[in-house]
Amino acid sequence: MPKFKPHSGMKKRVKITGRGKILSEPAGKRHLLEVKSSKRTRRLSGKVELSPAETRRVKKLLGL
Repeated sequence: MPKFKPHSGMKKRVKITGRGKILSEPAGKRHLLEVKSSKRTRRLSGKVELSPAETRRVKKLLGL
């Protein structure tokens, strides 16, 4: 029987809370930041809870 290997890239990108919610950084804060307003970049900072569709996909990759 082969060993189970969860997706190592996904482990680095998400955080699982104590209640099982999955938090991630919002998209859109990697590049072209000069174009975006300061208000927008502040809004994009921090962590957000993933949508139910993304949560299912991430849990499958992590083996949860």
